[in-house]
Amino acid sequence: MSSTPARHGRHRLVVARSAVRRHPGRAAGVLGAVAVAAGTALAVPALAAPAAESPERSAVAQATHAEALVPGTPCSVSARACVDLETQQAWLIRDGEVTRGPMRIASGGEGRATPVGHSLRVYRKEADHVSGESRTADGRPAPMPYAVFFADGGIAFHGGDPSRSSAGCIRMETDDARATFEDLQNGDKVQVVNGSEERAARRG
Repeated sequence: MSSTPARHGRHRLVVARSAVRRHPGRAAGVLGAVAVAAGTALAVPALAAPAAESPERSAVAQATHAEALVPGTPCSVSARACVDLETQQAWLIRDGEVTRGPMRIASGGEGRATPVGHSLRVYRKEADHVSGESRTADGRPAPMPYAVFFADGGIAFHGGDPSRSSAGCIRMETDDARATFEDLQNGDKVQVVNGSEERAARRG
């Protein structure tokens, strides 16, 4: 079996320790020099992490960009709900036509941005859901009425104050949240996009 730089490095440390026992006065110099050499031999360069793929360049996004847009929205005809993060608006869609909207919304703030997605799916609905993270001023779990969950991390449409940023959810006026809750069903497609990027992708 062939020797490796790492094995040579460990061998030098063993030899150095033996030399120190025979000549204590030279301990610092011997160990210091060998430690540097061994460290150099044992060091392994870190591999750079691969760059994350842009949501606009994914296969799902490209397939979406091949579909027609729903008039007045930045989403495709296959969507049942559409969110434009740039304009802070949302729409309900059926058979390629808007059935409600634009609805005023608040998405996630800095550090808790709502994820972009072209084929997110509704997977759970709870009319009387309460937050497991946020609290009201008196310490109670914050209400999230008419919650419709559609993305990992508990991201949902729900009723609340759309005048301030959320922790990642899509916060809506109560009437809009109720309508969204009643209209969307498990498995329905939700698109969360930046309108200008969608239009640019279709032009490109």
